[in-house]
Amino acid sequence: MNKFKVLFINEVRNFINSLPDEDKGKINCDSNAMELGNFDSLYIKTLSTPIKELIIKKYRLIFFINKNEIWFIGAFIKKTSKTPKNEIENAKKLYKEIINL
Repeated sequence: MNKFKVLFINEVRNFINSLPDEDKGKINCDSNAMELGNFDSLYIKTLSTPIKELIIKKYRLIFFINKNEIWFIGAFIKKTSKTPKNEIENAKKLYKEIINL
């Protein structure tokens, strides 16, 4: 039984759909694990509470958890050692918008 409902905003879904099949498969596998509440095998980093990133190869998927929902609200290819500030700020803005729906 699923512990969480996994939701993707359109921009994240479009990003994932543009990736090679192997990478899409890995992201799908990891999001399925999250849906079941299995976070132990995943590489997750907290960016700014409650904003986190799921790290899959060179890809970063930004998400937060609200009650029983996991919202993926950003995605990008990591090119530098630090997560770009604009990605974090945009994630904070989207977080506020979504939790106030």
